[in-house]
Amino acid sequence: MAEANLIILVICLMLYVLLGGADFGGGILELLSRGKASKIVSRAIAPVWEANHVWLILVVVILFVGFPSVYSTVLTALHIPVLLVLLGIIARGSAFTFRHYDIDEERPKAIYSAIFRYSSVFTTFFLGVTVGGLILGEITMDYQLGFYQVYIHPWLNWFSVSMGLFMVLLFAFLAGIFTVSEIEDKDYIIYFTRMTKRLLISLVVMGAIVFATAKVAGHPLLKDFINSPISVACIVIATLALPAFWYFLNKNKGNWLRLTAGLQTTLIVTGWFAIQFPVLVKTKSGHDITIQAAKAPEQVQLFLLIALIVGVLIIFPAMGYLYKTFKFSEEPES
Repeated sequence: MAEANLIILVICLMLYVLLGGADFGGGILELLSRGKASKIVSRAIAPVWEANHVWLILVVVILFVGFPSVYSTVLTALHIPVLLVLLGIIARGSAFTFRHYDIDEERPKAIYSAIFRYSSVFTTFFLGVTVGGLILGEITMDYQLGFYQVYIHPWLNWFSVSMGLFMVLLFAFLAGIFTVSEIEDKDYIIYFTRMTKRLLISLVVMGAIVFATAKVAGHPLLKDFINSPISVACIVIATLALPAFWYFLNKNKGNWLRLTAGLQTTLIVTGWFAIQFPVLVKTKSGHDITIQAAKAPEQVQLFLLIALIVGVLIIFPAMGYLYKTFKFSEEPES
């Protein structure tokens, strides 16, 4: 029962990375392009950006109900980066809304755009930092060690910083894919195609840096990766998909491009879970929080699964209809 709920959690997390990540990446892309992507990003995000947080809410609810010890540990040891993520989400969403609907004057729009862009980077970075804290294994609930060791050290380290930068590049890369697929103007296609290629190369380099910083921090991430057949298979498939992705990017094959990029991102997330499995949170004491140790009683798991099945039957068709209405029926930006 707990495994079924965890699978739904992973699916929701993947959808948040793919869809919500592309939204966050839109602000990052605006910053990198110095505003050239503003019109395209606003047009692409406006109808659906708020709905994408549904996936994050589902992840939080599943952790809170189904795996309460994971929820309490994360929101205790990593409450600072989590709080910064939430503040960034609020600042980013508010700025985007005001920019889209407020008075049409240059100065207010410039201020809102700046807040939207920088808070997109800020939020994404600390989201990655939080993930880094979960993976590294420096989390401790031994309060006698002091404030720094309990609340700061688990996430303020080079590995978590590299994970934050990796997440920024990943979300910008996803936004680049969606941006290229949204436009028809030849000059803009060339510009954003080149940027997306640079982001992909930077993403690969940053991935290597993540493994290097893990080694420096004493975390055997590379060893764990090699010892996980699923993780190795995920990276191999993602690598083999690169030529196809490159071809679709050069030919601007929008749907195939999204599909390939989505596959590669899904493989990255799956590979990470495979490395960790069955551990959900690594701790400094070595008593890692596993699925079996963290799961709520079976009756709670049963009712949670029933609620999730009912929710999925409602949410997935509704989200599909939302995207069909506002995205797939639109003509590309020229």
